[in-house]
Amino acid sequence: MMRWTLLALVMLATVAACGRHKPPAPTGAPVEVTTMTVTPKDTPVSFEYVGQTQSSHQVQIRARVNGFLDRRVYTEGAMVKAGDVMFVQDQRPFIAQLNAAEGALAEQQARLKTANDNLAQVKPLAALNALSQKDLDDATGQQQAAAAAVQTALANVETARLNLSYATITTPITGLSSFARVQDGAYVSPENSLLTYVEQVDPVWVNFTLSENEMLTYRGESQQGRLRLPAKNDYVVEVVLADGTVYEHQGRITFANASFDSRTSSFLLRATLPNPEGALRPGEFVRVRVSGPVRVNAVLVPQEAVLQGAKGHFVVVVDKDSKAQVRGVQVGEWQGGDWFIEQGLDAGDVVVTDGVARLSPGTPVKVTPAGSSPAAAPADGDGKAPSPAPQASGK
Repeated sequence: MMRWTLLALVMLATVAACGRHKPPAPTGAPVEVTTMTVTPKDTPVSFEYVGQTQSSHQVQIRARVNGFLDRRVYTEGAMVKAGDVMFVQDQRPFIAQLNAAEGALAEQQARLKTANDNLAQVKPLAALNALSQKDLDDATGQQQAAAAAVQTALANVETARLNLSYATITTPITGLSSFARVQDGAYVSPENSLLTYVEQVDPVWVNFTLSENEMLTYRGESQQGRLRLPAKNDYVVEVVLADGTVYEHQGRITFANASFDSRTSSFLLRATLPNPEGALRPGEFVRVRVSGPVRVNAVLVPQEAVLQGAKGHFVVVVDKDSKAQVRGVQVGEWQGGDWFIEQGLDAGDVVVTDGVARLSPGTPVKVTPAGSSPAAAPADGDGKAPSPAPQASGK
């Protein structure tokens, strides 16, 4: 009697457990997937390179005359404007030289006046034969020598004035100043005449290089009609900073070197960008994003739809019988969240974008609208939602 009771309890528990679970799906049931239809279209593209910022105009602030440096006037690292005083040398020796030159000029001007008066007296007497021709020639020579001496004295005065003006050292451009290379009180001579630098940062240059292979690839794609370049090479340049933010001002390519660098087999390009706030400083490493080209009749698919196997990249397409088939593809560059497909897909092909990991060749599929992922199915009888299918890598 006890054995029959236990057997009945086991059978009841088995029936109850079966009632709590759904029966397994029949073999060959369609798998729900999300798809996209291939539609080639002209697609703007951009290319990224590693670049470095550079001052658009760097000048050396040098002392032009020898002498003691009185003081530094500017604040190191501050923005200075064209004409601002940066250093002042001891001006007293130059003032003394100017005074001496002006005194010598006054002396020569007095001698010239005497020579002019003498010549004015000799000329009429020589005309009356009261004086010889030699007397006239001597008076004329003295007047000309005195005039030449005045010109020399004038030049000495101008030189002394220039030297005095050079004792006040200004910047010829507006830009960021560097630190002082010579300290106050030092004697400045040709050996240590470099006092500091000033770097113009508005506009700022960004230098980057294009490899020879990239150049040949773009040129070939352009000749084949697959890549359309902007008219008059009017490329738009953006700068991506180290933290991933995009610099707010755009620029243009303003310089291309005449030849390749034989050491790196690369081609130097330069972009010019406005930098009114001085946010970009010379020497920064940035990413340079160049836009303007357009890929003609390009095929784009989401990165998650592209898988990689032993024989290369492939996608899963839905054939006319609503079955999954594997299609090998040749991939190109990434464009945002999509991948360019160079070969393997044609207009009208239906590519599976979600649910690829649950498919095998020949599996029947059921297409669901985008956003209705099979992983979001309602909860089953035990109150738990089924686990989402694993996502395949797009690489």
